[in-house]
Amino acid sequence: MAPRSFWKGYLKLSLVTCAVAMTPVVSDSEKVKFHTINRATGNRIQSRFVDAVSGKVVADDDQVKGYPRSEDDYVMLEDEELEAVALESTRTIDIETFVDKASIDWIWYDVPHFLVPNDKIGEEAFAVIREAMQKSGMVGISRVVLYRRERAVMIEPRDKGIILWTLRYGDEVRDEDAYFAAADDKRPDPKMLSMMEKLIADRTKPWSAEMMKDPVQENLLAIIKAKKRGTAKKQPQAQAEPERPSNVINMMDALRKSLGERPEGSAKRR
Repeated sequence: MAPRSFWKGYLKLSLVTCAVAMTPVVSDSEKVKFHTINRATGNRIQSRFVDAVSGKVVADDDQVKGYPRSEDDYVMLEDEELEAVALESTRTIDIETFVDKASIDWIWYDVPHFLVPNDKIGEEAFAVIREAMQKSGMVGISRVVLYRRERAVMIEPRDKGIILWTLRYGDEVRDEDAYFAAADDKRPDPKMLSMMEKLIADRTKPWSAEMMKDPVQENLLAIIKAKKRGTAKKQPQAQAEPERPSNVINMMDALRKSLGERPEGSAKRR
């Protein structure tokens, strides 16, 4: 069964509108999660909001958003005031621009979401928008309020639905020139390059989600399972940092060894 959508609203292209529902593509529901426990009693520990000066617990009705005006002085904003500044994009994804997907560098991609029709009436409009984008090879650019901020989003047709990517803000992406400008751009030795290409070819496999297993998660689950059975053993200490490789290693010998060849000058086995 599909998970419950976390956002519902409308997808709009000019005068064509349809109701849609959105769900994040990525989930952490299978991740091992822990509670903080009082070792002495075995009871869970609760987190509570307390007054920083009096130390007293603050009731939910007395909690309000505050913007710092000066030290220990805040402008308080009620929920009604925050809701009053809501934008139209809070509930409507209005596609105003289309661009070539290849023109958007991968670094701008943030969080992917599934976008699907939310009622029977809007299914035809949704399908028309999706198929038209598919045939044009273009992706839509719009804005929508998600995670308490208005965000630029990219809308991409995929199979029977649409993938909506939130895009990063301009001030979140660092300029690569500041980091890559000092990199050495000389051409490598052709023979070493050929050997490295062979090494890559030897290790090339078809993509599989099995490659993305989390051994730490698996080890944690094994420990938890053993503790439930009462058969847990003392765990070995965490491995130390690996020794840093020496810079004097001969690159050609390292490549030959990786490919199963003997380094030059080595004696042949009898």
